[in-house]
Amino acid sequence: MHALSKDTRQARASVSLEGDALRGNGEWTVFHLHGVERSLSNLSWPGAGIIQIDMHAVSALDTAGAWLLYRTVFQLTQTGLSVSVTGLSSEAQTLYEYVSRRGGVPGQLPKLAKPGLVERIGRSSIEELNKNIGLLAFMGETAVTAAPLLLSPQRIRWQVVLRELGEAGYKALPIVGMLAFLLGVVIAYQGGDQLRLYGANIFIADLVGLSMLRELAPLIAAIIVAGRTGSAYTAQIGTMKVTDEIDALRTMAITPIELLVIPKLIALVIALPLLTVYADIMGIFGGMVMANVMLGLSMSTFLDRLVEAVSLQSYLTGLGKAPVFAAIIAMVGCFQGFQVVGSAESVGRQTTISVVQSIFWVIVIDALFSIAFSRLGL
Repeated sequence: MHALSKDTRQARASVSLEGDALRGNGEWTVFHLHGVERSLSNLSWPGAGIIQIDMHAVSALDTAGAWLLYRTVFQLTQTGLSVSVTGLSSEAQTLYEYVSRRGGVPGQLPKLAKPGLVERIGRSSIEELNKNIGLLAFMGETAVTAAPLLLSPQRIRWQVVLRELGEAGYKALPIVGMLAFLLGVVIAYQGGDQLRLYGANIFIADLVGLSMLRELAPLIAAIIVAGRTGSAYTAQIGTMKVTDEIDALRTMAITPIELLVIPKLIALVIALPLLTVYADIMGIFGGMVMANVMLGLSMSTFLDRLVEAVSLQSYLTGLGKAPVFAAIIAMVGCFQGFQVVGSAESVGRQTTISVVQSIFWVIVIDALFSIAFSRLGL
């Protein structure tokens, strides 16, 4: 019964060549075109002249039928024949003209239209907006997961926190200390060269102390941690995603955020303020050494002036930024790890995005802190 119905449907469309006239019959729709296409391929066309395609007897034409008609006209035209199509209804004629305009060259892949500048800007803006909304949603999900853990600290995986604390804090001491020391040396050198012209050598302690404690030490520590630890978070979680370990955790009813994100967040919030204190010390020490070598300012004199120039409020102002920077770095690093899809190539791509995005947000938030402290008179 089904086979008979199928044959009947295929017989509803046909084509025949009578002299210089090609006559179509039946329903030229996607369900009935197989026989028509086979008949067209078996026809013997004249070498020259005019071919008239008569579609009066065609009762229905869809996009597939219009495309077959367009392809036939195109192929005949390429052989040197002149082709005219008659007998289409107004709706079928409109469809055929649309397919003719959009059809391109049969047998070749169509060229994709290159989007304009405004369209590219719009797409990029929407894509970045969606990513930022996803990051905010991830932060919200992390906060919801962390709230019960903070109320029941015994549920926190402290062994994992301690391990992450060693990775993010202890092992970062050499690079943070070296760069902070060199930064203090550079500030003292550049500032001391100018202060010496005015006989204001003593104020090098003010310059180094305030710049390091309020701004540069928290910033340089955060940037180093973003490049070193934030990227490691992304690579670790991304690799677990590629190897389906994240799905395995969910199968075992273990929340990935509770196991992977919360310990990293806690460890980094603890580690970065401590690294900032260490960067403060090393930066001031570097400035002190350069002041002694370049300006002949003794270390005791430098320290005496530093105590007068830098208040506890200035010190806490810089130190208070560190936990916020740490939270941003941890959130961005873990979020980009969960965005990995497909292969190891995606791990590398998301790791790069993680570092760039973390440093960007650290600098933006530092600027917002500066504006807020200025308005508050701090």
